[in-house]
Amino acid sequence: MTRPFLSIRAVRKTFGAFVAVHDVTIDVPKGEFLTFLGPSGSGKSTTLYAIAGFQDPSSGDVLLEDRSLLSVPSHKRNIGMVFQRYTLFPHLSVAENVSFPLRVRRRPDGEIRRKVADMLALVRLENFADRHPGALSGGQQQRVALARALAYDPPILLMDEPLSALDKKLRQEIQAEIRRIHRETGVTILYVTHDQEEALHLSDRIALFREGRIEQIGTGEDLYLRPASEFVAGFIGNSNFLPAEHLESTGGASTIRLADGSIVTGVKTTTLFGHGQKVRLMVRPEAFHLTPGPASVALAVEIVDTAFFGDRRRVVARIASGHEIDVRPTSDAEGAISAIAPGQRIFFDPATAFLFPA
Repeated sequence: MTRPFLSIRAVRKTFGAFVAVHDVTIDVPKGEFLTFLGPSGSGKSTTLYAIAGFQDPSSGDVLLEDRSLLSVPSHKRNIGMVFQRYTLFPHLSVAENVSFPLRVRRRPDGEIRRKVADMLALVRLENFADRHPGALSGGQQQRVALARALAYDPPILLMDEPLSALDKKLRQEIQAEIRRIHRETGVTILYVTHDQEEALHLSDRIALFREGRIEQIGTGEDLYLRPASEFVAGFIGNSNFLPAEHLESTGGASTIRLADGSIVTGVKTTTLFGHGQKVRLMVRPEAFHLTPGPASVALAVEIVDTAFFGDRRRVVARIASGHEIDVRPTSDAEGAISAIAPGQRIFFDPATAFLFPA
C-alpha cells in the first residue's frame, strides 16, 4: 500500500474548554490540490496552521513522508504559505520580494537570479521585477506572494483564503492562474476558503468542515451529487428542502408523501427510515423542468419572484403546501419559466433528489 505524502492524524486543537478541531484525519497524496471548505469558525484554518507549525495541536500528529513535523519549527518545515493579506515587503521590489526566501537560505547569487526569473515568468510578471508592491494591483500583489512562496521549491504550499480580498472578476482570473500553476509545478496544495464555487473550481478534493470536524471529503462531484448529510447538501450548491413523510423503502429508494399529499417514489437515500417518519426531501434548483420526463413528479406552483442573471434565470415559486422553492433552469429554452401561471405544473425526477432526517 502506498504511504500518503502528507498525513494528518487525529489532530485535535483546544483553546481552554473550547474544541476548535476534533480529531481530524486526512491523507493527502503528492501533487493533490485539497481544499478545506467550511463556514467561519469550522476549524479549517486552525487545521492548516497546525500543518504549518503556527499552532501546536493539543493531540495528534502531522507527518510528511512518514516523518513527524511536530518537533520541527515552522520556519524549518520548508512549507510555502500564502495568506489573505499578501505580507509583501513594501520597501523591496518585486524581484527582491521573490528572492527573499532564497537569500535567507543562502542560495548562490546565480541560482537566485535564475529562480526569480523563472518564478516571475510562472506568474506572468516578468516586466514588473523592478516595481514596488504599492505600484501593483491586488491581483498582481497576490501573484508576487505566490511566486515568493514557490521560489524555494517547497513540497507543500498552504494557502489561507488568499483571494477573499479581491473582487469577483479578479478572483476568477487568479483562480485560473492558480490552477495553471498547480498543473505546471505539480506542488501539493492545501487551500482554505469559505467560498464553495472557489473550492469546486480549484480542487481535486474538498474537505468540508463543520464545527471542527470533517463532514465529508471527496471530489466536488461527490459532495454535490452524493452529499453525506443535509449540511453538505445545503452548503455545496443551492438546495430546496421540503418536509415529507416516509412511507416505505425498497432497494435504496424510498417512497414519501409531501406536505401537499403528493406521493413521490424512487428517492435515493442511504438512511433507513421507518414508516411515518418525518423526513426532508432535497431537490436542486436546476433539477426542475417545464416538461415531464419518465417517472417525473409534478408540482403545482405560482411565481413569487424572478431575477435574470444572463446565463440563467432564478425563480422563487410557491408550491401548494405553501413552501417556497428556488427554481433555476439552466437551459435558455426554459426561459419561459418566468411566466408560469398560477397552478401551472413544474416537474423533477425523483432520482435526482435526496432524503434526509427531519
